[in-house]
Amino acid sequence: MASAEKKRPPPVKVLSGQLRAAEGRGAADSGDGWTLRLSGGRSLPVSLVWMQGTVLEVQPERSTAMLLDETGTFAVLGVNNIPRGKPCLAQGKYVMVMGVVMAVSPEPVIRAVKMADLSELAGLHRRMWKLEVEDLQLVLA
Repeated sequence: MASAEKKRPPPVKVLSGQLRAAEGRGAADSGDGWTLRLSGGRSLPVSLVWMQGTVLEVQPERSTAMLLDETGTFAVLGVNNIPRGKPCLAQGKYVMVMGVVMAVSPEPVIRAVKMADLSELAGLHRRMWKLEVEDLQLVLA
């Protein structure tokens, strides 16, 4: 196992707006990742994230997709390389993406490791997502 993989913390549920405000801690692939600033002066290191959003656009020739969560858009790279990821990639689908944060500005860019279609229960997932994000961040920070 590469040393960067050993140092990388577990996936953190985040919103795109939180990543936009994150501060860099090193090169994206170094395992150092980013630091989220949370309420109460707390901070949380992130490099591997779990995000959810609605597919706005897919560019299969570039292996990219643009997603929208309640705080803004974010780009997902490497979507053609995800096993069973392609069925998720239709405009309007609500999906989960797990991946490595490659950039946070001007908008977050995630290199996908896993994707899943959550469209069947999209209403429930959308309503619960912000609460899930807040809950996990409270536990981890």
